[in-house]
Amino acid sequence: MPANQLEIVPPEHPPARPEPHLFLGIVVGLVAASIGALYTVVARLGIANGLASSDLTFLRFFVAGLVTFPVLVWHWRRDPAALISQWRVWLSISLMAGPPFGLLMFSAFQLAPPSHAAVFPFSTISVMGTIMAALFLGDRITLRKALGIAIVLCGLFVLSGLQLSSLTRQSLTGDALFVAAGILWAGFGIVLRRYRLEPMLATAVISLFAVVTYLPVYLIAIGTHRLLQASFDVVMLQVVVQGLLAGAGSLYTYAKMVSLLGAARAAVFPALAPGLASLMAWPILGHVPDFAEAVGLGLSIFGLLITVTGGGRRSGQIAVDAGRKPA
Repeated sequence: MPANQLEIVPPEHPPARPEPHLFLGIVVGLVAASIGALYTVVARLGIANGLASSDLTFLRFFVAGLVTFPVLVWHWRRDPAALISQWRVWLSISLMAGPPFGLLMFSAFQLAPPSHAAVFPFSTISVMGTIMAALFLGDRITLRKALGIAIVLCGLFVLSGLQLSSLTRQSLTGDALFVAAGILWAGFGIVLRRYRLEPMLATAVISLFAVVTYLPVYLIAIGTHRLLQASFDVVMLQVVVQGLLAGAGSLYTYAKMVSLLGAARAAVFPALAPGLASLMAWPILGHVPDFAEAVGLGLSIFGLLITVTGGGRRSGQIAVDAGRKPA
């Protein structure tokens, strides 16, 4: 080789390419967290106006079922065999994100104080989503990811103002229900990612399952008398928020976020809902966020950014794979 010729040696490990779906995944995740915060605040408004949790659940499933039913019909006409062959998968996500999840959450609200609702379900989703992704999807738990989740959990505790004196026997029962609901939602994300389910189709299947199983029980055992007595404005607000946004929108945005970011990173975004709810409660309910709520939300956002932007080879591959199948 001539002395003046420079030998170029390729690097052993090429530089990591930016993940094309990261920004879109973060945007979808923020939308999902905002929907979760909004329907929590509006649900409190509906209960204050005479509605019960069972009425809100009815509106959520009924409206979502009507809106997403054409999607299910279209897929059925296109390839009914594909739907039937995966019936176990559809049943599993319907049990995880359908009526059982809602019943656990609403029952827990009746037993545990609001401060517990801001901590236990969302921390469970974040922690169990990370653990399940490592066990079932091979997504490594890196030091950066663990640090980010720890900061998110600290933010939730600061935001909620949780005190040891509130841990009574009744509240602990509610906390156990919150944890169970969080585990179901985390498992929902894992199944979505493992089987590469199309977000809109998954939303339609879960909504139909809820219509078939929950609505008859509600109509026979409870009835619609509270809905008929409530004002038209109150009911229509719940139809839009609980039915369209929460019923159909939250399921779709979470499923879409899983396809873009992977189950582990998607599981962190629900932790933003309590902080965003405290901000939304200001114009809707007149609740002015205090200093602790602002600090808690800031910590949750900071921890989320550390977790989500900590791209590794495995998480990058998840994001690339997500783009191979359009949703």
